[in-house]
Amino acid sequence: MILQTNNHINPEKLSECQFKIGYLFNNPEVLEKALTHTSCKLENNFSNERLEFLGDAVLGMIISDYLYKALPHYSEGELTKIKSVVVSQTTLAKVSLEAQLKDFLTVGKGLNDRNFLPKSLLANVFEAVIAAIYLDGGLEAAYHFTIKHLKKEIDIVCKNQHEKNYKSILQQHSQKEHGITPVYRVLQQVGPDHGKLFEVSVLIKGTEYGRGWGKSKKEAEQIAAKETLKMLIPEIPHEMHEINNESCNLGKEFL
Repeated sequence: MILQTNNHINPEKLSECQFKIGYLFNNPEVLEKALTHTSCKLENNFSNERLEFLGDAVLGMIISDYLYKALPHYSEGELTKIKSVVVSQTTLAKVSLEAQLKDFLTVGKGLNDRNFLPKSLLANVFEAVIAAIYLDGGLEAAYHFTIKHLKKEIDIVCKNQHEKNYKSILQQHSQKEHGITPVYRVLQQVGPDHGKLFEVSVLIKGTEYGRGWGKSKKEAEQIAAKETLKMLIPEIPHEMHEINNESCNLGKEFL
């Protein structure tokens, strides 16, 4: 239930919210502010607008740090693409709903008449809660909360990126280790024109590595690149499916 009121959230609701999000505040008032939309027009501009601003910055830093440590083989461009999806309004609104934050929001009457809340509002309250935890418990507490709620989304985005970018990862590795770009060679194509299958192999410095079949040359090249990565970098296949859980722990230098 969304609270429609010009009064502050009652203590029982605040306690329930803390239980839901898994963090106990030293100062519950900062959580109350994070859950108060500007449409309420409470005294002294009591709303989550400023917390949204701070939360956006804290979120960006946490996700950047996490991806940097978890994906050592990724380029800056690939990390940026993943981050942009993870911190997008759509993703944040989704995790905000999953965390049931809307059940504790204080909003004005205009918003309370709707059957649904805007994505922007849901995303903003998630950022505001991150900021509230950061102010109340520090960076480590905010880090834990953020990764706890976004880890699944990060894994999904990484899996999708891997499926699209095996060739890109292999090219970076080959250029770094051998100073040369991989060559893709079509070995054969079979089947009728409307249903051809292609077999492609990867060559690096004249040596053949992985092979792959696909319904198009591009698909076959991606599969061949994936098989080559398995041969050249044994740890890559595991990284392709799940980010190392240890990477969500803050390093001493980060604290």
